[in-house]
Amino acid sequence: MLKLTRWCIAHRGRVFVAWLVVAVLTTAVAGAAGRNYATNFTLPGTQSQRVLDLLKKEFPAQSGDTDTIVFHTENGTIDDPQVKAAMTKLLDQVSKDQHVVSVRSPYGADGAVQVSRDRRTAFATVNYDKPSNQVPNDAGKPVLNQIDAVNVPGLQVAAGGQVIENAEGFSVGPATLIGAIAALILLLFMFGSLVAAGMPLITAGFGLITGVALIGLATHVTSIPNVSTDLALMIGLGVGVDYALFIVTRFRENYLANGNVEQSVVEAMDTSGRAILLAGTTVTIALLGMFATGVSFLYGLAIASVLAVLMTMFASLTVLPAMLSKFGHRIVRPHARRRFGRRGAAAAAADDGAAHRSRWREWSRTVQRRPWPLALISLGVMIAVLLPVFALRLESSDAGNDPAGTHTREAFDLLAKGFGPGFNGPLLIATELPSQNQASTQEAVSAAVAKTPGVAAVTPVRTSPSGNVAVFEAYPDSAPQAQATTDLVNHLRNDVAPPIEKQTGATVLVGGFTAGSIDFSHVLSVKLPLFIGIVVVLSALLLFVIFRSIVIPIQAALMNLLSIGGALGVTVLVFQKGWFASVLGLEKGPIEPWIPVLMFAVVFGLSMDYEVFLISRVREQWIRRRDASEAVADGIAFTGRVITAAAAIMICVFLSFMLGDERVLKEFGFGLAVAVLLDAVVVRCVLLPAVLELLGERTWWLPRWLDDRLPHINIEGSSARGQQILPPEPEEPVEREPAPV
Repeated sequence: MLKLTRWCIAHRGRVFVAWLVVAVLTTAVAGAAGRNYATNFTLPGTQSQRVLDLLKKEFPAQSGDTDTIVFHTENGTIDDPQVKAAMTKLLDQVSKDQHVVSVRSPYGADGAVQVSRDRRTAFATVNYDKPSNQVPNDAGKPVLNQIDAVNVPGLQVAAGGQVIENAEGFSVGPATLIGAIAALILLLFMFGSLVAAGMPLITAGFGLITGVALIGLATHVTSIPNVSTDLALMIGLGVGVDYALFIVTRFRENYLANGNVEQSVVEAMDTSGRAILLAGTTVTIALLGMFATGVSFLYGLAIASVLAVLMTMFASLTVLPAMLSKFGHRIVRPHARRRFGRRGAAAAAADDGAAHRSRWREWSRTVQRRPWPLALISLGVMIAVLLPVFALRLESSDAGNDPAGTHTREAFDLLAKGFGPGFNGPLLIATELPSQNQASTQEAVSAAVAKTPGVAAVTPVRTSPSGNVAVFEAYPDSAPQAQATTDLVNHLRNDVAPPIEKQTGATVLVGGFTAGSIDFSHVLSVKLPLFIGIVVVLSALLLFVIFRSIVIPIQAALMNLLSIGGALGVTVLVFQKGWFASVLGLEKGPIEPWIPVLMFAVVFGLSMDYEVFLISRVREQWIRRRDASEAVADGIAFTGRVITAAAAIMICVFLSFMLGDERVLKEFGFGLAVAVLLDAVVVRCVLLPAVLELLGERTWWLPRWLDDRLPHINIEGSSARGQQILPPEPEEPVEREPAPV
């Protein structure tokens, strides 16, 4: 770290120019190559995947996505000549669009189920040649343009489905800009200097610009969903500003103590720089842990997020020390520099932020005087907000949660009103027919599904050219995201299909997009414990080696899990239970299946940031003074302000994504903001210091034989070990309440 820092200081002009060139060059190359976003969504071993494989084999021309075009007339019925002529022309145009292989019209011989009872609403199905994740994102734009050209008084036309949803896209609104502005305001308030406030944003900007460009290039190498860039921006902006803030704060503290810019930069990187390297490593480990789920959809999210985190971390470790060596003398307020010049380093160090440090020290002493009550109260708060997690229901939200005014939302509402909510999520029933009695088997399967409670209607059966597979759609009478629909899918698979299979020798499978979403939720819920275990164990081992303590990794893992559980609990209350949903402009619905996975990865990494930054400072003071209580008090006094400022910036960045129109980003941003709030306020400011005070010197216990065998990694920097161990300063003894019996 010292060699890298000194090189960056000696060649600061080259460092800055190199980052500028890399950012511009990668952006230009990515712009020229374009972005080829794709979602690799496979679920091996599930029924929905088997149905998809059967369609590719037996119905190759119709194995892609199935979307709908819904129309409703206020005047008369769909049979009126003007309406029928306009819709027939529209459907004929759509059938000629690229990637469209067939359009099933409600005016056709098999279209009876596609017309409402009052004959005022109808829908057509549009079959594409590939799944929605394998066709270009704009494949549905011709359909939208053709619909917009329809002009019949009283006729509403809208399209829905995954291809249409991709074509409409989504907007995060002014989230990134607002997050950056909020970060700038908080940094200005903290430092009182535009130069000091701008450095973290410039550093994060270099990292994010380069990271986003690399994500664009990575789309040509592997499958990365189109939502990945926005998630990466959210994560990268938060951690990038935080990392730079930690370094700038430590530099400012050093500069007020010694008055030498270069020495202050070196010492800041030797301490906070090492902590950031460790923190960035833990975030990367947590994100890459998503590969343990075995769900290909999450791989692209992990890769994009890791690129953003690594680029912002590298920028913090290189371009920031270069800028500090040039402009560092301008980030300290003039009166503080004058005070340093008049009274010397010791006085300046004592005076700098004295009010803030004394308040944080007083708070630490308050916690240390009453560790048991405050530990129990803070633990109770975390458990209370964690309890709603047990009501968590993982399911993909349907188009009823899409923003008002979009085609997908309008199509959803028209179908639900004209036919029932279940027509927005048909189930695809595929039957592998036996060699004999194929016609009777088809009739038996169709009849059994049609009379199943919860099924509103079924379509006529279609047989593959080979005659080996028959398929038809079954429309539930409940919405795709409803628990009743999940129960229906499980009932069809577990109770309805087995007797027919035993009787006829056929294989009956339930698939389609809705069933695939249910399978996705199930797969993730099964893999989630393995994923959590791998991330927790790897991160704990890293902390164990770095901090040379048995207690610290266990404490970090448990408290980070509390932060994540509490954030998920509050997310369940707001998004699933509907608390304050009307105020926040939300529709009540289930939690997206991948949100807990990605949220765990990011929150665990971010919580580890605060853990590393605080504990590294506590350990630094422990190495110097060998007094456990003083080390905790000093650690809180030195880091309390910067951790709360960093948390405030992250909360603003994450909450800004609530301003977009995409529900999943709102869930993710809200959950991360709550997690940071709980972690920084309840865990780091109350629970952690209380627990460390109760443990005392046992916090740093490690058997000698184990200590001798562990590699030595210097996280606290050379300055802490180089200083003579000082006796603890005399201070009034801390009064502790007796432990409860």
